[in-house]
Amino acid sequence: MTDFLKGLNPVQHQAVTTINGPVLVIAGPGSGKTRVLTFRIAYLLAQGIPPHQILALTFTNKAAREMKERIGHVAGPKASQVWAGTFHSLFSRILRIEADQIGYPQDFTIYDTEDSKNLIASIIKEWNLDKEAYPTNGIRNRISSAKSNLLTPKAYEMNAEQMSNDQASRIPQFHKIYTEYVARCRKAGAMDFDDLLLQFFRLLQEKPEIAEKYRKRFTHILVDEFQDTNFLQYGILKKLTLYPGSPRNICAVGDDAQSIYAFRGATIDNILDFEKDFQGLQTFKLEQNYRSTRHIVEAANKVIGYNKRQIRKTIWTDQEEGHRIKMIKAINDTEEGRRVIDAIMELKNRDHLPNHEMAILYRTNAQSRIFEEHLRRHNIPYKIFGGQSFYQRKEVKDLIAYLRTVVNARDEEALKRVINFPKRGIGDSTMQQMAQVAADESITLWEALVKAGGSTRSGKAIAKFIEMMNGFREKTETLNAYDLALWVAKESGLYGEYAADHTIEGISRKENIQALLDGIQEFTESDEEVYTGEVKDKSLASYLQNIALLTDADEGADESDYVSLMSVHAAKGLEFQAVFLVGLEEQLFPSFMSMNSQDEIDEERRLFYVAITRAKMYLWLTFAQSRYRYGQMRYNEPSRFLEEIDTENLEETGGMVQELEAAVAPKARVGGAARPAVQVAASARSFDAASFTPSPAGMIEAGMKVMHLKFGQGDVLMVDGARDNRVATILFSEIDNPERRIMLKFAKLMILE
Repeated sequence: MTDFLKGLNPVQHQAVTTINGPVLVIAGPGSGKTRVLTFRIAYLLAQGIPPHQILALTFTNKAAREMKERIGHVAGPKASQVWAGTFHSLFSRILRIEADQIGYPQDFTIYDTEDSKNLIASIIKEWNLDKEAYPTNGIRNRISSAKSNLLTPKAYEMNAEQMSNDQASRIPQFHKIYTEYVARCRKAGAMDFDDLLLQFFRLLQEKPEIAEKYRKRFTHILVDEFQDTNFLQYGILKKLTLYPGSPRNICAVGDDAQSIYAFRGATIDNILDFEKDFQGLQTFKLEQNYRSTRHIVEAANKVIGYNKRQIRKTIWTDQEEGHRIKMIKAINDTEEGRRVIDAIMELKNRDHLPNHEMAILYRTNAQSRIFEEHLRRHNIPYKIFGGQSFYQRKEVKDLIAYLRTVVNARDEEALKRVINFPKRGIGDSTMQQMAQVAADESITLWEALVKAGGSTRSGKAIAKFIEMMNGFREKTETLNAYDLALWVAKESGLYGEYAADHTIEGISRKENIQALLDGIQEFTESDEEVYTGEVKDKSLASYLQNIALLTDADEGADESDYVSLMSVHAAKGLEFQAVFLVGLEEQLFPSFMSMNSQDEIDEERRLFYVAITRAKMYLWLTFAQSRYRYGQMRYNEPSRFLEEIDTENLEETGGMVQELEAAVAPKARVGGAARPAVQVAASARSFDAASFTPSPAGMIEAGMKVMHLKFGQGDVLMVDGARDNRVATILFSEIDNPERRIMLKFAKLMILE
């Protein structure tokens, strides 16, 4: 019955089989975290715990699906009945059942980020507020932060510190915008993503009988990536597990050393202080790394050791020593890009490594450009992760907005999006009048439209639109989600609008509409059960809920073989045979925005730790001594994190190891700790860009060796022309198309010899 336990190491076995009371599993990178989670659930099932009493919370739907699949292999079909999913998806299912308890309709709409921003923009416009003082995105983020910290509009207004901060930030009307935003969401029968957590917390807080119902339902709770939880998520967990007589059967799995989402509201305090809330906590540390070779593991241990506040552990591996970590010091970002792609070509040709086993990771998405250019030149396929989501494309959102309006006529943001697209003679002025009627009479926008009617051109157009939408709504009784969506796409004129556009963009939009319809059909025909309570639900409302909860991490890539380009944040949870971590410079990684406190530097170091532990066999760490930023050439100092790696784990590349070994001069650091300064030699590969001084143009002659900040070192082959028109022909050995003709009066060249 429990033969699957034989494959676990001793600590994993303890973590899986200790099922009573609070448990904390500190899971180092590559230590088998997912295996422990899935086997623990399988073990609970084997011990007779009913599957519907197990609540497993993850941060992506993809992680939940993979977990269920793995449990299914071990425990059989019962796995499909385990409540496994994201905080948002699972709590939204419960809210679908219990919404009326807190004054919401059960068919409430879920507003995504764009819906929220549109609503906030409408309020700012209606109130004639300064858009620069009240930027839509900034206000939305502030509202999200307030909700994540359990600050309702009323609580926010009563919080003297928050109100004082708003005055100092010159946004004294924020609390009124927040209040109005919440009121309009409620009137529209809508919840935003933060509401899915906040309203569930409210449900548990205000309805003791409901809280008791779900405490009895979920007798065993597991939380993946616990270090990424925020104040509100942890508050919900405590509501479900900390109460008189509670068995406190909660298992939190995570790694404080991989806590990198403070900017999203995640707090490392939840995992560091877990024991304070759960007395008698049993902690298990998964320290054996099954992913990376010894040099990579040792480097990771050394670096994270510089963080003061942490749960101490030592990651180890019994895998081979492997390749030492390579460091590339480039003169500028152009050379950095070229040398990274040269290394990729070497891995492809010498080690036959497929593209999909290689990744370029960077601190900011803007860094991708130079690597894209070089990859294109070498015809190496690549994919950027973190680009525009499929579900954020205009044509896709248009059809989804129609479907949302069919399901919930009170959904104001969806209604405003589709009412005049394709154009049907219902302009902005008409909609402003309707919005005013809705406000004056305290009714929804849809109700105002229904009442409008009339013989005017716009009145007739509104009546025709209402008739069409009611016709769609009637079809929900007889058509499945796909047939209904197809009917809506065609009868609304949306499909014809894009089909009539024969440009490349138009064809692409039509293909996206078709892809969305294909997805709905797949959802409709899938055998997978979607649990809302205990009932299989294949309705259009259920489909819309599923896609509203999608994240970038859930959207899988195509099957082609490509090099992955992504930010370090996006790479969390992934692994590759070869990783190129680029742009390792002070002010870039660590970010210039993290220089205010030691806590912020520590989070950057955790981010660096996450990055290097994505590598299984090969790891390159690169930096450019100069790069253009904000239109200016900036000279860069190597990242402090490079200096924290033992040189024993590094491979000799261009004098870098000697430089690190020679780094003895102390330098001030945030928080008062000292760090060594790299002594940079002025040789060809390790040229110090900060010491670059252009030589007078009149001194440049044939036969000289010169340095150019962009093209690197070159030999002057000839100089022709007279006075101000002198032109040098220079052979730069380390760039594509190496022979260049440069007018000397504009060139910045430094004579080397």
